[in-house]
Amino acid sequence: MDWLNQLKKQMSCLLFSCIFFVTAVGASVCASATEVTPPKQEAGESAEQMANLQLQSESAVLMEASTGRIIYEKNMTEEKSPASITKIMTMLLIFEELEKGTLKPEDEVITSAHAKSMGGSQVFLEEGEVQTVDTMLKCIAVASGNDASVAMAEKIAGSEEAFVERMNQKAKELGMENTHFLDCCGLSDDDGHYTSARDVALMSRELIVKYPQVFDYTGIWMEDIEHVTAKGTSTFTLSSTNKLLKQYEYTTGLKTGSTSKAKYCFSATAEKDGISMIAVVMAAPDYKVRFAEAKQLLEYGFDISALYTDNELGKVDDLEVVGGVEQQVSVGLNEKFSYLDTKGRDMSAVERKIVLPQSVKAPVAEGEQAGVAVYYIGEEELGRNNIVFFSSVEKAEYKDYLKKVWHKMLL
Repeated sequence: MDWLNQLKKQMSCLLFSCIFFVTAVGASVCASATEVTPPKQEAGESAEQMANLQLQSESAVLMEASTGRIIYEKNMTEEKSPASITKIMTMLLIFEELEKGTLKPEDEVITSAHAKSMGGSQVFLEEGEVQTVDTMLKCIAVASGNDASVAMAEKIAGSEEAFVERMNQKAKELGMENTHFLDCCGLSDDDGHYTSARDVALMSRELIVKYPQVFDYTGIWMEDIEHVTAKGTSTFTLSSTNKLLKQYEYTTGLKTGSTSKAKYCFSATAEKDGISMIAVVMAAPDYKVRFAEAKQLLEYGFDISALYTDNELGKVDDLEVVGGVEQQVSVGLNEKFSYLDTKGRDMSAVERKIVLPQSVKAPVAEGEQAGVAVYYIGEEELGRNNIVFFSSVEKAEYKDYLKKVWHKMLL
């Protein structure tokens, strides 16, 4: 039995040493881990520093889509009647339902009496007429159909009122601070139905970045649909309200709007050389100025912009885990990094530096920040991208240390 007592003593000593070591090193890691300072916020250009474009539109915004950076603005938070660019939010909520699977392109939509009663721009749906979600989206995106917008709102939320509640909730989530909707199509001239150029850019960005398939609809110039009703079958031609599709080769969308109160509004999207721009003009004096100034903004943006994008996602390194059930954990990048330059600098000179601690103390959770990737041109920091843990590692308990000790003794 002496050998057994001796074995127990050796195990006890080994266990004590192991626990003491883990505790000491863990404390050391907490004290000496790499300190990560908050990322610097890039100072945006003031209105005085921006180009003097002499726009007639009462408010405007030019935004680069991937970064969300505003390149130009004029009265961008001023509340304006949006007219049919309201439908950008309607389309956004439709695409969200398609993504969730609660709605499918081939699903049938029945036109109600309320939907049929809409005036303004319409595709002349009859009460009881059935169209697919896909066709209704074309009616909204191409011909700006108020009747189709209301029919889709009722399909998704049961009523237009309930759908509008969702629109306003989404506006809050997107940080649209100067927006309130009263309908889903923009027909209302009520003072309670308003938005701003900045807010239109925000919802436009959300739509085109998350659901680029919207361009399959907004890029249509003309297309026929079939009306099948009790009166028989007839063909109706959808004609795009976005004349920039024929006037500017880089145009991809998005939505026009006009009423006597709103005057002429437009959220225009275009892509050139891998850069995507959103130009919003509100309260333009006429439709020709609306399109001309949107094009002017887009051309200005493309002329002064260069985009750096780091698409290198995945594992960056393995970190030592102190006091965990696993000894290592993989860390890396889950999201791409983009930086828009408007100073004429060479984006090929951008360097990426990885900042990570030598080790981490358990527990760690998958998705939590482990470090940062910092991007520089020379000594100037452009921005940061979080490096995250790719898996979770639980804190080791005494039984886990016993297992490790026993395993070592058996080797």
